[in-house]
Amino acid sequence: MNRQDLLPIGQFAQASGLTITALRHYDASGVLAPAYVDPDSGYRYFRREQVRTAQFVRALRQLDMPVEQVRELLARTVGGADPVPALHAHLRAAERRLEVQRSLVHGLVTRLTEGADMTHRVTVRQNAAERVLVRGATLRNSGLDAFLRTAYQELYTLAGRGPLVFTGPAFVRFHGVCDEENETLVEACLPFWADGAQPPADLPDGTYVRELPENALARTEVQGPAAAFPEILTAYDAVAAWITDHRYAFAGPVRMVFQRWTGTPDHPDNRLEIAWPFEAPSERSSEPGPEGGKG
Repeated sequence: MNRQDLLPIGQFAQASGLTITALRHYDASGVLAPAYVDPDSGYRYFRREQVRTAQFVRALRQLDMPVEQVRELLARTVGGADPVPALHAHLRAAERRLEVQRSLVHGLVTRLTEGADMTHRVTVRQNAAERVLVRGATLRNSGLDAFLRTAYQELYTLAGRGPLVFTGPAFVRFHGVCDEENETLVEACLPFWADGAQPPADLPDGTYVRELPENALARTEVQGPAAAFPEILTAYDAVAAWITDHRYAFAGPVRMVFQRWTGTPDHPDNRLEIAWPFEAPSERSSEPGPEGGKG
């Protein structure tokens, strides 16, 4: 190897605009490996043509692209793939995150100035024991819409083989926090008449029947744009606050009930119910499983 073609890490850092610490990190993470490492001193050297790659890495990181994604993009680029579609996809995702942040700030300002109780009226309804056909999956919020569309297509197809007699609207149960930082078990549910036709015995993986106990539900309704993410989060917060303010205990996963659904998330005719099972603090939940959370 011609040492004149190599730059020591200090000079390479100046040429690329990356710090020495960052270059060491990108080496360790497999993003940008030095061309030569001195076996005695451990000092790193880079080829001169790697400067442009390092500058590209710097630009990608300035776009808040995760290191893992940078590594994958560089690998595909080396393999001859065009990086432009991936950059456009990253931009679209950033725009979606910005829109979510705008909505969250707007909702937070509204809650601070008006209070959640002013926008969400929480009431109580008693819910009978239910038998439900379920399709479950563990996921983040970004995969929620696609999962629910596919899950309900499969569930309604299975229900038609009964045919099942539905006893109420479809609903979703969230067993924990479902956002971009956390994934949780999400269950798409169809309640059906327990004394009527039953689902087929050969249910596919991830699909099952649950027996849900009778319980009390603290609930509120949202409609139109308020039923879309992230605005709908204020409804979950209002119900949770009502339960804690009244010194009750959470008794299972929270539900998102489709009272009326057009298939378009922000359609003005959409009407959803957020309903959370609760009980007196001294009681124990009759349903085993993960603690309830909000989606």
